[in-house]
Amino acid sequence: MTSEVAKPGIHPTALVDPQAQLDSTVSVGPYSVIGPHVKVAAGTTIGAHCVIEGHTSIGHDNRIFQFNSLGAIPQDKKYAGEPCELVIGDRNTIREFCTFNIGSPGDTGVTRVGDDNWIMAYVHLAHDCAVGNHTIFANNTQLAGHVQVGDWVILGGFTVVHQFERLGAHSMTAMCSLLFADLPPFVMAQGQPAAARSMNFEGLKRRGFSAARIAAVKAMHKALYRDSLTLDQAQSRIAELPDLHPEADADVQTMLTFLARSSPQRGIVR
Repeated sequence: MTSEVAKPGIHPTALVDPQAQLDSTVSVGPYSVIGPHVKVAAGTTIGAHCVIEGHTSIGHDNRIFQFNSLGAIPQDKKYAGEPCELVIGDRNTIREFCTFNIGSPGDTGVTRVGDDNWIMAYVHLAHDCAVGNHTIFANNTQLAGHVQVGDWVILGGFTVVHQFERLGAHSMTAMCSLLFADLPPFVMAQGQPAAARSMNFEGLKRRGFSAARIAAVKAMHKALYRDSLTLDQAQSRIAELPDLHPEADADVQTMLTFLARSSPQRGIVR
């Protein structure tokens, strides 16, 4: 399993399959194991005692801390050895004891993590999850299979997400939240099961949202959660907001697109 001559940056106790494709700038810590179908791009560091296996591709400048398991087969009894994948983008931080599984043939076959994500310890990404960019997952966040997470989402520690749920861009959960329904964009949720508490106004300010855009987000929150409207009625009111807040047209479309894809069985966090 080991190469005859250790490459620069690869600890002599690491087991790197000769068929693995690691850029010459990649570093691998002591006792880590890298499988034959693994690809790792320039500048990525892999800590000690990691196991990276399966058809796993890892981009540039990631920091993977010690004791991670990436690319193991899905926790799916139907899985029969198909060559599914784990794809991780660039500049992610993955802290200790995370488990990211490959996809499954029952979906896209790919578990995907985007760029610039901050993923803390003991996070689990089950098969076919899709994580966007600039997210923060606090310690012990657990995602079941097929979960989709938008850009800039923040998940509080011990958040648990049921399979097939979707989390919209800029949404946020409090610690110990349990999601059984889709979490719309911009919404802050808390509870078991999670309920909407407010919108992520402070986060939007930090990301440079103008006062007009934040006013539109407040109006969306009012339509969805404060005026006792049905979901269809709320969508109709939200669709009118660009007339008052043209600067927020893209934000409104983000919300409407998300709501249009919500499953009648799961619904949204209310």
